[in-house]
Order: sequence, then C-alpha cells, then structure tokens
Amino acid sequence: MSRAADADARILSEDMTEFARVMRSETPSDRRPVTGTAPRINLSDDDVKSGLGRLVLTLVRLLHELLDRQAIRRMDSGTLTDDEIERLGLALMKQTEEIERLRQAFGLEEEDLNIDLGPLGKLL
Repeated sequence: MSRAADADARILSEDMTEFARVMRSETPSDRRPVTGTAPRINLSDDDVKSGLGRLVLTLVRLLHELLDRQAIRRMDSGTLTDDEIERLGLALMKQTEEIERLRQAFGLEEEDLNIDLGPLGKLL
C-alpha cells in the first residue's frame, strides 16, 4: 500500500473510531464498554411537529419569495397582461395569508422562518 493510501486509511480509521465513540455516547475520558441498548432521543410529538412545520414553512416561504420576485421581473419586462398581473397578485396574496395562518397554527414567530445560513446571511 502506498504511503498516501496508508495515510487515507489511517484518517478514515480515526474518523470511524470517533464516530463509533460518539454513537455509543462515550466521552474521551469515558472509554467503558456500552452495555444494553443505545440511548434514544426523546422527542415529544409537539417537538417533531413544530420542527417539521418550521422546516416546511421556511421552504414554502422561500419559494413564495422567489415567485414574488419572478412576478415582479415579468411585470417590469412587460410580458404579462393586465389580467395575468391581477391573477398573479391575488394568488400571491392568498399564499401570503395561508403561510401566515400556518405560521400561527404552529406557534412560530416570523423570525423562526428566517434561518441563519452562516456566512451566507439570513435566508430571507
């Protein structure tokens, strides 16, 4: 085996050891063997629903913002008729109302839907 391949195998092995240790919930100073079943994450139904609701609403809101910007571009370029502009505006207003209704139903604040993407900034 070449020296580079040997180094890759060693890194992979160390990563897998670390991964296995974390999955067994051991700390570096706690190298005891784990017996019985693995610990489970205890999530209530409300936590799961709220997290899923937040994720879905964030994505829906992002798509809504993209549609809104596209509609403005099309209006500015003159490719829409007055009737199409009216229908598009009504559809976007109804979407906004439904997103707001769902946000309130899940008990989320407006800021909850604007996740931080680190160096890229806020989502919306």
